[in-house]
Amino acid sequence: MTIEAFPLCWPDGWPRTAPGQRARSTFKVTTDAAISHLLAELKRSGGRNVVLSTNVPIRRDGRPYADAREPQDPGVGVYWDDRKGRSMAIGNDSWRTLRENIHALGLTIENIRAIHRYGSSEILERAFSGFARLPAAPDPWQVLGIERTADAEAVKARYRELAHQHHPDHGGDATTMARINQAYHEAVA
Repeated sequence: MTIEAFPLCWPDGWPRTAPGQRARSTFKVTTDAAISHLLAELKRSGGRNVVLSTNVPIRRDGRPYADAREPQDPGVGVYWDDRKGRSMAIGNDSWRTLRENIHALGLTIENIRAIHRYGSSEILERAFSGFARLPAAPDPWQVLGIERTADAEAVKARYRELAHQHHPDHGGDATTMARINQAYHEAVA
């Protein structure tokens, strides 16, 4: 999966905040200062290959345009490789503005780093392991082996065919059947 800075690429497995549930903050920070803080904290933690993904178009240097309008979806996804080369991801859309969400991520990384400074490195390792990027969900159309342009009836017919072949009651595998069920629900949604 290629991570793009624009438009927003939300980390797999991270829940989204409903727009009406987003909080107001008292953060007194500009977007540029929030980005600088976040990037500095990631660098201090050994982060490399950082991608900041938002719904604001980006400049050539990878930062969002300062004069861009506030996006309807102020979510922010951050992707990086840690010191051990593991792919990490974290997302935030808890706040109403882009700058607030970026700043909150910077504060989060800063506070996780503080765990190390206070001598609890094992806790730090466990905390950062929770940011490990999850593999992308399988494409439902590939799982079903059907074209994206297929209508609902064709999807249903293909699902029944695969269910007959792979259902545990017919000697199939439960994991495979669960993947087929998930793909079917996504394809007809």
